[in-house]
Amino acid sequence: MQSNALADKCIVIIGGTSGLGLSAARACAAAGAKLVVIGRDDEHVRTARTTLGNDVHVLVGDATVPRTSEDAISAAVREFGRLDGLYHVAGGSGRRGGDGPLDQISDEGWAFTQKLNLDSLFYSNRAAARQFLKQKSPGSVLNVGSVLGFSPSPKHFATHSYAAAKAAIIGLTKSAAAYYAPHGIRFNVIAPALVETPMAQRAVADPSIMGFIKTKQPLDGGRIGQCSDLDAAVVFFLSDESKFVTGQVLAIDGGWSVSDGPASEDAND
Repeated sequence: MQSNALADKCIVIIGGTSGLGLSAARACAAAGAKLVVIGRDDEHVRTARTTLGNDVHVLVGDATVPRTSEDAISAAVREFGRLDGLYHVAGGSGRRGGDGPLDQISDEGWAFTQKLNLDSLFYSNRAAARQFLKQKSPGSVLNVGSVLGFSPSPKHFATHSYAAAKAAIIGLTKSAAAYYAPHGIRFNVIAPALVETPMAQRAVADPSIMGFIKTKQPLDGGRIGQCSDLDAAVVFFLSDESKFVTGQVLAIDGGWSVSDGPASEDAND
């Protein structure tokens, strides 16, 4: 891949001030992109502003509010003249809001998790599609899914509203890819397994889960993923090097989706 694969491109990253998003923002900046980055945590926003270089605008915003993505894209057009790509990272576990196994999910837990993971992505993808059509230009939308959307882990990761949202992201992405392909607007998904991010603190602190990961993610010695493991794919999908790719789901999962994990991991546990 060219080192300047995103030169002169304007990319908006929703959820780009920590974890996967911040790592991707650094990679995109290094590849020459001009960036508008959105985060909702004031401290993370301040950190991102100090670590990202020139041609980067870091703004505070809540992705679950429709106006946030609209404002981010308007800022991109105002500052850099156009939108070339959107990377939607924002989302997270709904466990604290009441997500869990189906029979245990509260109405509030379901709604909270869907709003955090699916509604927010709908708002950003809609805003991007509208802008690309307005510009009459091609563009790239990249969404973060999860292996849990198609490769469940019943023992350690039984949050069914979250899994449903991540599966729905695949459906929305593929449908949009088909509809907007004649306009040159591409939609793709990257689906990570367990990655060491702020969201993964519960799993990282649990020895049984980390033992499970050693065989469930067997690549590279059997380890938890790192945010940087996704960066090259992000740059690829947002760049013209993927101009003939749309409607795809790329699992970046250390082998999760093709591995059994420990013998004790059983759907009946």
